[in-house]
Amino acid sequence: MRRLIECVPNFSEGRDLARVSELVRSVESASGARVLDVHSDPDHNRSVVTFAGEPAAVEQAALAAVGKAAELIDLTQHRGEHPRIGATDVLPFVPLEGVTMAECAALARRVGEEIWQRYRIPAYFYEYAATRPDRERLENVRRGQFEGLSQAARIDPKRAPDVGTGGLHPTAGAIAVGARKPLIAYNITLDTRDVSVAEDIARKIRESNGGLTALKAIGVAVRSRGLAQVSMNLTDFEVTSIEQAFEAVRREAERRVCTIEGSEIVGLVPERALDLTGDYFAQLDSFSRDQILEQRIASVFGESAPQNATAPRGAQSSV
Repeated sequence: MRRLIECVPNFSEGRDLARVSELVRSVESASGARVLDVHSDPDHNRSVVTFAGEPAAVEQAALAAVGKAAELIDLTQHRGEHPRIGATDVLPFVPLEGVTMAECAALARRVGEEIWQRYRIPAYFYEYAATRPDRERLENVRRGQFEGLSQAARIDPKRAPDVGTGGLHPTAGAIAVGARKPLIAYNITLDTRDVSVAEDIARKIRESNGGLTALKAIGVAVRSRGLAQVSMNLTDFEVTSIEQAFEAVRREAERRVCTIEGSEIVGLVPERALDLTGDYFAQLDSFSRDQILEQRIASVFGESAPQNATAPRGAQSSV
């Protein structure tokens, strides 16, 4: 049976595309790792690179990319709308086919240890790789961002990394390494420049404030367009769908006398998460069928789509 893992590192660089290209090349330097998608956002100052392969190839590609990011990115000079704690901010591993979530969690912990040994970048483990319940949620790990965590990690034992000592790396920060289900990054832009409106909506709809289950949301400024945005992560699209997230934002926006300007899916999305007839789909900006995870896997690897990503709704997958 084919064994495939997806890895989706988020790098704290979305403006210098030459640097982003170097990061992509570092992934491709590992034999057997194949890049599926690259998305860079200058407002967030963040790039999301999606790649996949056999577990050993993915592990080597991840380590190479983290090392290259540490060379290229200085967080003391980084400014952007998206929260971050490291040059490679998050490094999640996602089981696609023939691999269990437990195996991905074990790989994540092994990679976190190796990152510390090679690069002296401390690691925090989150979601299924977490070794402490309070670190299952990424936002708990990232609280305070690079600047705040740099101080807290040195003086507060509760904020110390899972791997590494002596505080954060002076320029590369720390890294959150995890194992998780497929995540959908979904941004909705509002026809207002008032960021407080987006922040209010995000607080209202996110799970941590009693909103939609499996939904994380923040409000940010899209300075290049003079607009505000609700930036969301759907951590389990079978619990909360893209359309439910869209409708929740639309309702809250109407209550604040504004409308939706447009929306985008960042990176790849499982086919089962898409309703091509939904109202939300009509407002997606520049969506391509190449963003469908199963199609990219089949195109790049030249074989059938991963079984885990295409299991019938409600069925149990191997994770």
